[in-house]
Amino acid sequence: MPTELELATKTTIAVEDDIDGGPAEDTVRFGLGAAEYEIDLNAANISRFREQLAPFIQRTRKGSRAPRARPARTASDCRSSAEVRAWAMEHGIEISQRGRIPASVTEQYEAATS
Repeated sequence: MPTELELATKTTIAVEDDIDGGPAEDTVRFGLGAAEYEIDLNAANISRFREQLAPFIQRTRKGSRAPRARPARTASDCRSSAEVRAWAMEHGIEISQRGRIPASVTEQYEAATS
């Protein structure tokens, strides 16, 4: 004979419509600018939401949500920078050991070494 009583637990999650507080049927995800949004809506409010956006969506083009990243510097880029700095110092051109190399110095290096 069991000494402990086994109980069943049932958990119900009710999602509410973010506009009218009634039961929601779906979560609508959308983006504007760099921000992403979600809103829980019932069928009527989903339809209303899409109708309101329709004139704008009809005139859009698909875009990328990923931010544009600068291309990473390759090892040859770094080696090239070191070579330009060394060349500049050998030729008495003042240049910092870090940061961007001035375009005028790069142009002089390319003219002298090509």
